[in-house]
Amino acid sequence: MKQDKILLLLGIAMKGRNLVSGEFQTLEAVKKGSAMLVIVAEDASDNTRKLFADKCSFYQVPLEHYGMKEELGRAVGKDLRSSLGVCEAGLANAIIKQLKEK
Repeated sequence: MKQDKILLLLGIAMKGRNLVSGEFQTLEAVKKGSAMLVIVAEDASDNTRKLFADKCSFYQVPLEHYGMKEELGRAVGKDLRSSLGVCEAGLANAIIKQLKEK
């Protein structure tokens, strides 16, 4: 059930244009300071996981590992997505809260 809420919140963020997806856009959002939360798929490559771990640590952006690439992509109406950046504080906090409860 928690999983459905998280994916639903990601879909809401996408519809409200408060979410970026894909490695390049997510990285840009982290560097610009617009990303409030980064989610990396659990089946993302080691390089992708390390890249976002390093960047999110440097820019002090919360990082969570959640779901599979296909799941994340489907939640935001795209193909496979290994990384997502939530760019709205309220939604980011709601997603973090759901992730902590799971």
